[in-house]
Amino acid sequence: MKPLNLVPIKPSINFLIRRQYFFVFSVILLLSSAFFYLFNGLNLGIDFKGGIMLEVRVSSSTNISQMRQGLSNLNLGEIKIQQFGADTDFLIRIQKQEGGEKAQQSAIDLVKGTLPNDIKYRRTEFVGPKVSKELYRDGILAVIFAIIGILAYIWFRFEWQFGLGAIIALTHDVITTIGVYALTGLEFNLSTVAAILTIAGYSINDTVVVYDRVRENLRKYKTLELVNLLNNSVNETLSRTIMTSVTTLLALGALYVLGGEVIRGFSIGMIWGVLIGTYSSICIAVPLLLFLDVKRGSSDEEGSI
Repeated sequence: MKPLNLVPIKPSINFLIRRQYFFVFSVILLLSSAFFYLFNGLNLGIDFKGGIMLEVRVSSSTNISQMRQGLSNLNLGEIKIQQFGADTDFLIRIQKQEGGEKAQQSAIDLVKGTLPNDIKYRRTEFVGPKVSKELYRDGILAVIFAIIGILAYIWFRFEWQFGLGAIIALTHDVITTIGVYALTGLEFNLSTVAAILTIAGYSINDTVVVYDRVRENLRKYKTLELVNLLNNSVNETLSRTIMTSVTTLLALGALYVLGGEVIRGFSIGMIWGVLIGTYSSICIAVPLLLFLDVKRGSSDEEGSI
């Protein structure tokens, strides 16, 4: 049986000749992401803005439309009902009520009094404003520290040009992912932060693979023009990059279709992250080395990764 090859084993695509188009496209993506973030903002979930969440299981005969209508008449502000898992499992999210803990408990009691008697309450949670602010701060710090740690690793293993190129590409992926959430209005919660951290790890893994081949070729070909050397490095790793991305997207596609509403935002963020991470590793991280004037001689003494 012949192995599956989505791209030729030894392609000869001239990526570097299109580098100006890639950079312009990426600048447009970044500016668009900033625009949507500034004007639309993020649809922060209960994790980050506080509120009430009820996990319930209804009977097969429950009329969900009537349940929605009844809850919307309670004047408790924004209320979302999302199905997840089985057809009878739902999450009810209620915005934080004015007042302290008693106001939240009163809202919970009011909701329970409105819902049908045969509903089973599997989980009831309330996230207060202090906790939500701490979670939001910790989520931002987690992303920042992850990027700093990646920068330190790449800088140590390669040269400063590689480290700077990797961080620019990685920051590009993170910002555009946040832009997708701002554009679509998908809920931004702790799961989203986990998705962004996963995207960062995936993106830098792709970039390191290509960079390692670049460093190897810098040692091997002393006189080859740098543009051709970088093109060869991308083409030599292209098959591996595409196969990894496709298999990851297959799993994420299954999560999106079968995972239900609860992880749909996570799945969409991850799908975008894999696509943009693959793009940035090939079309941004490597061409940046040309502008950063990566040196040949200083790579001679480096060991393999």
